[in-house]
Amino acid sequence: MAKYHRNDVGSVVLDRPSTTTTTTGNHFRLCASFRRKILDAVSCGASSRHRRQLMQELISDAAPQLKPKPPPTITIRSVLKEFNGPKKTDFKAINNGKPEKLVDLLNLAEAESDAETTKKVQALEELKRLVKEVQMENEENKRVAASRVRLLTKEDPENRVTLAMLGTIPPLVAMLDSEDSDSQIAALYALLNLGIGNDQNKAAIVKAGAVHKMLKLIGSPNEPSQAVSDAIVANFLGLSALDSNKPIIGSSGAIPFMVKTLKVLDKESGSQARHDALRALYNLSISSSNISFILEAGLNLIPFLLNALGEMDVSERILAILSNVVSTPEGRKSISVAPEAFPILVDVLNWIDSPGCQEKASYILMVMAHKACGDRRAMIEAGIVSSLLELTLLGSMLAQKRASRILEVLRIDKGNTSAAVSAPIYGASTNQYGKECLVEEEGMMSEERKAVKQLVQQSLQNNMKRIVNRANLPQDFVPSEHLKSLTASSTSKSLPF
Repeated sequence: MAKYHRNDVGSVVLDRPSTTTTTTGNHFRLCASFRRKILDAVSCGASSRHRRQLMQELISDAAPQLKPKPPPTITIRSVLKEFNGPKKTDFKAINNGKPEKLVDLLNLAEAESDAETTKKVQALEELKRLVKEVQMENEENKRVAASRVRLLTKEDPENRVTLAMLGTIPPLVAMLDSEDSDSQIAALYALLNLGIGNDQNKAAIVKAGAVHKMLKLIGSPNEPSQAVSDAIVANFLGLSALDSNKPIIGSSGAIPFMVKTLKVLDKESGSQARHDALRALYNLSISSSNISFILEAGLNLIPFLLNALGEMDVSERILAILSNVVSTPEGRKSISVAPEAFPILVDVLNWIDSPGCQEKASYILMVMAHKACGDRRAMIEAGIVSSLLELTLLGSMLAQKRASRILEVLRIDKGNTSAAVSAPIYGASTNQYGKECLVEEEGMMSEERKAVKQLVQQSLQNNMKRIVNRANLPQDFVPSEHLKSLTASSTSKSLPF
């Protein structure tokens, strides 16, 4: 039988006298009892079952005696952990399922972005394929590819830029050497569309030699078909819009071709090529270096343009060309010597109600009156004074200013104007140089002033009647007292005479 050894050290410590207060003594007594039970539980030779029983007794005895301590730290931590920790959210129950719709939209946007990227890649591959086909030797493949390029560049600026960067312009220009008119037309219109709204492409087309090749087609023994000629005129129109191309086209010999086209299509007022040729001539006339080429293109070009002013669909474009022509001395001379030039321009002021036509015609007459005294007399003989007076009343602001300028120029040239008006009425004598001069007798001069005053009054009255008719006023319209006094009191001092 095993000896049971008892450890009295703990009892000595636990049973020492207490020097503290009663509360402290009770605490020590509790601790002593508690320690004894622990020692008994862990004593050598005690069975595990006995130890478990002692531990249970220990816990049951200590539980009602120990004061429960509140765990504030544990409680706060648990609350914070619960508050800040991850929460499980039911997205289906929030905002009536809006998160699901947002996810769907994001997925849809991503899918659309991928589809758009794929579409752009496919479009780029198609453009690359077209450029390769244009460069092939097979004539049919090149024609089909050029037609496709024409279609893709008709209304898509991005395709124009991309195809030009891929190098489609040189092979299209080379196609103009083809003997097949269909291939020529396909290449010409593809080049035309490539240059629409793109100055870089216009310059690249000219640099690639398109102007020379188009003129070669025009001058070939076998004259090109009307469709090819129309396409060439359209290309010259588009290329001439770029300022750097104007001198190149003007000096290349393209202007006579466009003048010829204009005259051939004179009777076809609805022809698009006719309008294109006029607009191309206008673009080229902006460069002063091309005026001489325009005048040399045909001896009768200026009379031809003046005689075509009666057609409303081309009148303003023709006047725009003449406005550029009149800026050079040779241009003014060509207009001055043209038959019936000033009566035609005065008729524009009288009968064409378009503000643009009136402004351009008055500009041409203003420049001509300012530069040459002989032209002023021709204007007066054509009846310009009454037209200018009407224009100052009914014309646009710009037309009114230009009409006033012309009247001022004629007023400054008062002596020459009086001679031009009065010479046919009173006769003239011849001086030693064989030139006519007025008889400057005092009595005759007074009669001359009376005649001038009468002419002025008649001119104003005629203007008033014309204004009434053009304004669709009643025929029994009576002018105001102000207008009556104006016609009654007007003298030669207030008019260009």
